[in-house]
Amino acid sequence: MKLMVIDGNSIVNRAFYGVSQNLTTREGLPTNAIFGFLNILFKLLDEEQPEGLAVAFDMRGPTFRHQAYEGYKAQRKGMPEELAVQMPVLKEVLDAMNIRRYELEGWEADDLLGTMSRVNAAQGGDTVIVTGDKDALQLIDERTTVKLVTTRMGQTTTRNVTPDGFREEYGFDPIHLIDLKALMGDSSDNYPGVKGVGEKTAMALIQLYHTIEHLYDHMPDICSAPNVAAKPGLVKKLAEGKESAQMCYDLATIRCDAPMDFDPAQAARRPFNGPALYEKLLNLEFTKLIDKLKLTPGPSVSTPEAEPVEVRVTSMDVLTGQDFQAALQKWEAAEYVTVLPLPGLAGVAVSLSEDDGKQAYLYDIRASRYEGDYHALLAALFGPTVKKIAHGVKELCRALLDEGVDPDGFVFDTELAAYLLDPTAGSYELRKLAMSYFKKEVELNAAYKDETAFSLLDDGLKAQTAWYEDVAWIEAFYELFKPKLEEFGLMSVLTDIELPLCPVLARMERIGVLVDGQALSDFGKQLQTGIDTLTAEIYELAGEKFNILSPKQLGHILFDKLGLPPVKKTKTGYSTNVDVMEKLRPKHAIVGKVLDYRQLTKLNSTYVEGLGKVIAADGRIHTSFQNTVTATGRLSSTEPNLQNIPVRTPLGAEMRKMFVAPAGRVLVDADYSQIELRLLAHMSGDSAMIDGFHSGVDIHTVTASQVFGLPQDEVPAELRRAAKAVNFGIVYGISAYSLSEDIHVSVPQAKEYMEKYFEHYSGVRSYMDRVVERGREDGFVSTMYGRRRWLPELKSSNFNTRSFGERVALNMPIQGTAADIIKLAMIKVDSRLRSEGLEARLVLQVHDELIVECPEEEAEQVKALLQEEMEGVAALSVPLVADAKAGRTWAETH
Repeated sequence: MKLMVIDGNSIVNRAFYGVSQNLTTREGLPTNAIFGFLNILFKLLDEEQPEGLAVAFDMRGPTFRHQAYEGYKAQRKGMPEELAVQMPVLKEVLDAMNIRRYELEGWEADDLLGTMSRVNAAQGGDTVIVTGDKDALQLIDERTTVKLVTTRMGQTTTRNVTPDGFREEYGFDPIHLIDLKALMGDSSDNYPGVKGVGEKTAMALIQLYHTIEHLYDHMPDICSAPNVAAKPGLVKKLAEGKESAQMCYDLATIRCDAPMDFDPAQAARRPFNGPALYEKLLNLEFTKLIDKLKLTPGPSVSTPEAEPVEVRVTSMDVLTGQDFQAALQKWEAAEYVTVLPLPGLAGVAVSLSEDDGKQAYLYDIRASRYEGDYHALLAALFGPTVKKIAHGVKELCRALLDEGVDPDGFVFDTELAAYLLDPTAGSYELRKLAMSYFKKEVELNAAYKDETAFSLLDDGLKAQTAWYEDVAWIEAFYELFKPKLEEFGLMSVLTDIELPLCPVLARMERIGVLVDGQALSDFGKQLQTGIDTLTAEIYELAGEKFNILSPKQLGHILFDKLGLPPVKKTKTGYSTNVDVMEKLRPKHAIVGKVLDYRQLTKLNSTYVEGLGKVIAADGRIHTSFQNTVTATGRLSSTEPNLQNIPVRTPLGAEMRKMFVAPAGRVLVDADYSQIELRLLAHMSGDSAMIDGFHSGVDIHTVTASQVFGLPQDEVPAELRRAAKAVNFGIVYGISAYSLSEDIHVSVPQAKEYMEKYFEHYSGVRSYMDRVVERGREDGFVSTMYGRRRWLPELKSSNFNTRSFGERVALNMPIQGTAADIIKLAMIKVDSRLRSEGLEARLVLQVHDELIVECPEEEAEQVKALLQEEMEGVAALSVPLVADAKAGRTWAETH
């Protein structure tokens, strides 16, 4: 039998530290170690295809090694609590997968792995031992391979070590790894070895003598032995350390005779216990894994019909034109109705609860059946007099606008509510929410995706079941989320910011922004000419043709052929990332040309070719604004991403020339000036920074003047750049090292800049300390308007995770408040433009700027309106400044 045995503790530790530690269930159970372990397990199974499988775990409590040596592993810290709580759950998952697991009091998992491999070998089987611990390499023989696992940055790599591979690397047989450890000791396991004998000397001795027994038998010959850099004191050290070496030999030896009842046949792989595994993974919220494994619930698993989603439809009416007015009166009088549209607004279900929710009426309204004016029905239902809840209001608004209906009257959006309650979840589909909050796997919309599901011969039962189940979930989440939003002070963020923004975004998506397709094509040709020229120049400098975008091939040219000094290595070879290349730029002309080549090819492929593919028939690009993606509350855009148009380089700025206004119209762009720094001044209350903004002088010059003790008119450009980098870096929790990289100074110099900055802006430092400490106490940080981001990372035992949490704690309140302000400004600008009867309409939002398209004769009025609404949207202790300019192209507004 080919048997794979896994060192459970070793692999779960690598999974724990290799996967993002903010992965938790709705109840707060960390799941990153379990998630990572299972991903590694499936990778191992694909690679090895074993016939048998077992996992060994350590048990808590001392082993025979602790009894032999009191200091054994004495320096080890206990298992982090975030990992400890996952261990029993992981074992339950393995049990549901019908994977045999072994643990034995007084023995380590290594001993169980050794014993299982020897038993399997005795029966003629081959074993693959999976671990991240090199101690297990001593077990390698002709029947046993060790598969070493490494996890870094969420990526897992494996390496099979065979007897020949080990000998090539170490210069002796695997069993003598024990002798090596006996001499050099092991700091991880805290046994000393021979004092004064390091790894290099120990390696040379074992390569020559193989065993410590043979070594000590030939002590007098050591000083004359070849390849041993023996100093006169080595023999003395070995002699004095003989007893320690023998003790360490015993400690390092993995026992292959653990008193465990093991038969390889018992570890033969068996099918999963599907229902049990389904329920375990459902509780862990691993829906994608459930889908991947094609698991289905058993009879014991709760179904959507169970509490808390109770099907309570008492009637379902096919609404006719004659019944509409009576139905509308009921809808207008209700606290709210739940609306759920068919794709393309081919129909809409309206759920109305009465008698304190004990009865629910579901109205079936389909355009194909409705006898009256369907457009008038939509206009009345989605007007301001009917209060509605829905899931995904922005998309519904877009569909209504396509039907010529101006949407209004939404009082709750369960998708936005879920986002506000958990802004890092990434997905807010009803199916995922049902699993996350109620531990129920449901199949939504399947029965009515196709209009044929509602044939006239249908008795209505199919429609009732399909439509109502979705409606019931929306209502269940409304009842769950509304009190949570109120408890956390988030209701105003929903009702004052996110919901009113939905129709604004929908209108912007529908209008789109005009693109000069011919200019875009000409720019692409210009870029291609530059790319071709650079390609020829790079080939000439390299002396050969190669794939310039291949890091491996580029690394060979730069470091092997041209002899440039490597800056950083990765697991696949030399790094050629932008940081590395910038450091190498002064050393060879080819480097700068490669960087220019990368820039041109990215502009061409991502923007010129990419944008060209998404220009609609009306000549406009209709991006989709995403309002449930970023953790800070900022909007993002997709298909295409118009918020990532490069502007800092001359070529990047050329891209903005492609975005134009139609004949007789202009674009008006209003951009907040340094909004995040102004918010830092306001939120920190730092008097020096507040005074700096009130002075009306450039804040970076003011900062440089104050920090470096120079008159403002004598601040050199390099110190202003340094002050600017510190100003913006503080908002993002920048380190001295990162600052040094940004402004090309030494780390001590960057640290000195930061210290001087905080000496002068002491209120900023106090604010930063206060925010992090408050976040640690509360478990979250928030914006001025109450938007929250939960930060369990602040209490993590892992330094890197905790440091990430601290950076987020500093950044999110400021960046999130800026996001809230620009959203409020969008709502107010859109409202003013419409209420004043202007033709001008918002067409784009990019970070801190708003772009309006308007007739030329409205330009001055729109500029004033934008500036007034953007500057007046929030009352701060410093001026909130927005600069507005008009032009035929986006580029002309800058």
